[in-house]
Amino acid sequence: MTQPSVQSRNPSEGGGPAPDRGRRPSAGKSWPDRYFHISERGSTVAREVRGGATTFMAMAYILLLNPLILSGEDVAGNTLGRPALITATAFAAALCTLLMGFVGKVPLALAAGLSVSGVLAGQVVPVMTWPQAMGMCVLYGGVICLLVVTGLREMIMNAIPLALKHAITMGIGLFIALIGLVKAGFVHASQGGGPVTLGPAGELAGWPVLLFCVTLLLIFMLQARGLPGAILIGIVIGTVIAVVLDATGTIGPEAWGSGPPELTGGVVSMPDFSLFGQVGFGGWGQVGVATVSMIVFTLVLAGFFDAMATVIGVGTEAKLADERGRMPGLSRALFVDGAGGVIGGVAGGSGQTVFVESATGVGEGARTGLSAVVTGLFFAACLFFTPITRLVPGEVAAAALVVIGAMMMQNARHVDWGDRGVAIPVFLTVALMPFTYSITAGVAAGVIAYTAIKVAEGRAREIGAFMWGLTAIFVVFYALHPIEAWLGAS
Repeated sequence: MTQPSVQSRNPSEGGGPAPDRGRRPSAGKSWPDRYFHISERGSTVAREVRGGATTFMAMAYILLLNPLILSGEDVAGNTLGRPALITATAFAAALCTLLMGFVGKVPLALAAGLSVSGVLAGQVVPVMTWPQAMGMCVLYGGVICLLVVTGLREMIMNAIPLALKHAITMGIGLFIALIGLVKAGFVHASQGGGPVTLGPAGELAGWPVLLFCVTLLLIFMLQARGLPGAILIGIVIGTVIAVVLDATGTIGPEAWGSGPPELTGGVVSMPDFSLFGQVGFGGWGQVGVATVSMIVFTLVLAGFFDAMATVIGVGTEAKLADERGRMPGLSRALFVDGAGGVIGGVAGGSGQTVFVESATGVGEGARTGLSAVVTGLFFAACLFFTPITRLVPGEVAAAALVVIGAMMMQNARHVDWGDRGVAIPVFLTVALMPFTYSITAGVAAGVIAYTAIKVAEGRAREIGAFMWGLTAIFVVFYALHPIEAWLGAS
């Protein structure tokens, strides 16, 4: 395979021959060009700015979806204010993306990971308070940073079978889609008969849920046409329709689940940093060490796999990675991604992770960290435009969650469904995440089934020590209640 032209980069960035010392490659270059190696990577400042702006437009929806996911009550009955959540989401995304640009020097943007937020909303806050949940983010971010520093992150990635990695991504996708369907009122807990139903009584009720359906179909249609920023465009159009329906009195204020789409006050407002620093590390006694450990482990899983795959994938698209996945600043980029868990937890906006939408900026020509800096500055500017984002109804934003879930299901094409040793663990992982409303339960079932089938096939040597250890942990996870009961009886 021909090596990418980026090999002429500065050797301090990793890989590639040293420049000719008889020349002065930095002479006449601007500071941004010298610092970000813009010309060395075959780019220009204009391309980087355009790429950064494109990336922001492709992932700006997170400012709406993350507050929607984190809108539930914690174990104490407390909720997080939407303005404060929007501020926390924008601040954490801005800081992490700026760090990726200046430190990692690669065209990658970060924001609140929907998989991490889904774990917080679905598994953590039912047993913890919101400050304690953000403490979990700080812990899992610290664990990932430690794994990067020690080199264990890549070792773990290599130890877990590829099929299970795809299954985890697909299962989280269905989990996120279910959250969107419930938030929109499309799926309800059944009052009788089956466990869930279409709408509150077997049929859709109210204009807002119909607007959700329209927005969902519109986004899918725009994606089918290959339109960049289809999710954001669909949300904008859905919001305009909502504003018109609300203004004409077609939909009463009480019909909107998250409040009517109204602009209160001016367009610009000061950020609400009331969630910043609201992190709790105590009061876990009533939860138990085993539960806390499993939550941290689940968060590490949720934020672990997609990040490395995204970093390498986008780096390859930008022609920064070689055939072995090596790219300049890889370790720094992975460390910043891990630090995103700590930063997001302290900010109160959930753990941050690299977004695959960064590829849209690369498609516009971005090749360096300057693109990430531009994206980060856009997120920073959003701190002062919270009233605009509050115009978007929750039912409209929920449509994007379903779309993201559908996109994550694309990994199904990589699974050999004819191999039962692969298909069964993948099926259990994917199905049990939404059906149990627990990412941990899905991963546990997949790992146990994978190990059991390998043993049944006489291929136990292929399992590996790490997978054996995971299997033991997850067996204890499923058998924890009987074990506790047995220990109590004895």
